Amino acid sequence: MSKVSVIGAGNVGATVANVLAHKDIVREVVMLDIRGDFAKGKALDSWQQASIDHYSTRLKGTEDYADTAGSDIVVITAGIPRKPGMSRDDLISTNAKIVSSVVASILKYSEDPIFIIISNPLDVMTYAAHKISGLPTNKVFGMAGILDTARYRAFLATELSVSPKDIQAVLMGGHGDTMVPLPRYTTVAGIPVTELIAADVLDAIVERTKKGGGELVKLMGTSAWYAPGAAGAQMVEAIVKDEDRIFPCCVKLEGQYGIDGVYLGVPVKLGTGGIKQVYELQLNQDELDLLNTSAGHVKAVMDTFDGMNLAS
Repeated sequence: MSKVSVIGAGNVGATVANVLAHKDIVREVVMLDIRGDFAKGKALDSWQQASIDHYSTRLKGTEDYADTAGSDIVVITAGIPRKPGMSRDDLISTNAKIVSSVVASILKYSEDPIFIIISNPLDVMTYAAHKISGLPTNKVFGMAGILDTARYRAFLATELSVSPKDIQAVLMGGHGDTMVPLPRYTTVAGIPVTELIAADVLDAIVERTKKGGGELVKLMGTSAWYAPGAAGAQMVEAIVKDEDRIFPCCVKLEGQYGIDGVYLGVPVKLGTGGIKQVYELQLNQDELDLLNTSAGHVKAVMDTFDGMNLAS
């Protein structure tokens, strides 16, 4: 069974570890945090939950990267969270340095892990992790679209008074206000959502989805953690169990959709080894225009990261 390390034992990282432990599909989850006792406490608390919720996954908290040795999958949540008034892009200076340091430290002890990035601004942090690691693109990718589609599906389920289990959706682009929800690819038990919701109501839900993270920051004064953590754990599960799940993930595009070298959320097949396939949908011109706008925004922040010379 696999070993998974979660870097950052804050709200998101602790949720990833706890949800993953409940799935009972890996041998060990290591939570690493610069606050070593904090990580140890979170891990101990989750381990004491094991007999209640019937799982055997071992949890360990640490501040020592040596404890991550031999990790098959590494989930990076480390970084400062968003505060009210901050955009994801405001986080780049601090979080790029953190993510770069984390990747370099992990690779001292684990030869060829898969990296899943959750730290914000997510698209550019995925770029940073890939650039620092030098690993193939199928092994370094970001969790964004799963969370964004989860929010979209939750809003649709509320509006329609149906189970979110029956809603399938595709969402592409950057993780932020330029994301591209695709109502044309959204169905409810196979029924096109456009047949069930008025156009103006659907447009409002799309706009709410784009600002879904900001809505939660306003309400709580910090970033969300239950849904992001569960989304990260779901990605780990797909890899460990070789499920060949199709998820929207942040990955480096290499000509797909006419975009090259930009990290964007697109549908991929996820299983053993990471990303097995990137799907290229037949988008119409309006959808392509929105995707290109999102790509331009992400590329601008990627250029900011490059100007920091952290990967030199």
